[in-house]
Amino acid sequence: MNKIIVLAGEDDSLRIDKFLADKTEFSREYIKKIIEGSGISVNGKSVKRSYVVKGGDRISIIVPEIVDMTLKPLEMDLKVLFEDSDLLVIDKNAGMVVHPGTGDSHRDDSLVNAILHHCGSELSGIGGVKRPGIVHRLDKDTSGLIVVAKNDKAHESLSSQFKDRTVSKIYLALVLGKLEHGNGKIIAPIARDRHDRKKMAVTAEGHGKEAVSKYEVVKQYDDFALLKIKILSGRTHQIRVHLSAIGHPVAGDNVYGNVKTNKKLEKACGLNRQFLHASEIEFQHPNGKRKIKLKSDLPEDLEKVLACLDSEGFSL
Repeated sequence: MNKIIVLAGEDDSLRIDKFLADKTEFSREYIKKIIEGSGISVNGKSVKRSYVVKGGDRISIIVPEIVDMTLKPLEMDLKVLFEDSDLLVIDKNAGMVVHPGTGDSHRDDSLVNAILHHCGSELSGIGGVKRPGIVHRLDKDTSGLIVVAKNDKAHESLSSQFKDRTVSKIYLALVLGKLEHGNGKIIAPIARDRHDRKKMAVTAEGHGKEAVSKYEVVKQYDDFALLKIKILSGRTHQIRVHLSAIGHPVAGDNVYGNVKTNKKLEKACGLNRQFLHASEIEFQHPNGKRKIKLKSDLPEDLEKVLACLDSEGFSL
C-alpha cells in the first residue's frame, strides 16, 4: 500500500472526489472506490464522497497496491502511430482480436497481450489493475485505428469522449451494389438478434439502442461501391448491420453479407475478410491541451482488391 498526502489550499472548496481527481493521477471513479474502502481520511477522520474540502485540510490517501493482470505479455508486430505517457494509438492489423477470450476461447495473442509487452512497465493502473485501457473496439477482421489509455485518468477522459460522441471516427468500406445517392444517413436502433444471440440486428423504434451512421460514396464500381462512413454512435457491429439493413452489405462479411458473392470476390480478387477499415480518428488529448487527429491508409490486402476491381472490371 502507498500513502499520499494532499494539502488543500484556501480556495479549494470542492467535493473531495473531484478535488482529488484534479490533484492526483487517479480518476474520480477510482477515488470513489478508495473512499468506499475507507482509504481516504481528512485531518485523521474518514469522510464520505460528498465531503467538501476546506482550506488547510490534510487529506491522506491509502492507495491499494496495483494488481498485475494474469496475462502473458507477447511480442507482436504493432504499428504505433502515436504514443506518449497517457495513451497510444495503434493501427491494428486484420486478424488480431482486441481482448483475450475466456474459457474455451482463451487466447494469449490479443492486442492486450501485445500492449503489455510493448509498454507494460508504463501502465500505472486502471481501476486498481495494471492493464491497458481499451476505450473502444474493432472486430477481429476489421483493421485500422484504435485508441488505448495507459492510466486511470486518461481512460476516464477518453471513455467520456466516446460516450459523449465527441470523438470523430471515419471508416472505409466496400459494399455490394450501386447506391442511388452519393451520400446518406442511416438511423436505425440496434439490439441482439432474437434468433441468434451472437449477431446484432436492426430493431423497431423503441427497442434496442439508438445508432446513426452517415456515408459518402468515394467510388462506384460495376457492382460495388467504396464508402466513407462516419458513425455518430458506437454500437456492436454497427456499420455491418446498418449497411446490410439497407441492402448493401460489406464485401467479405459472411455474417451479415452475401456468402455467395463473397466467394466470387475472394476467388477473383483475393478478399478473405470483411472490407472494413477504421481510417481516421480525432479526439481531445486527455490533458485537454490539443486535438489528436490521425489517419491510416488502406492496408495492402484491401488496396489489392480495389486494384482488381479497376483492372479486371470484375462484376457479378
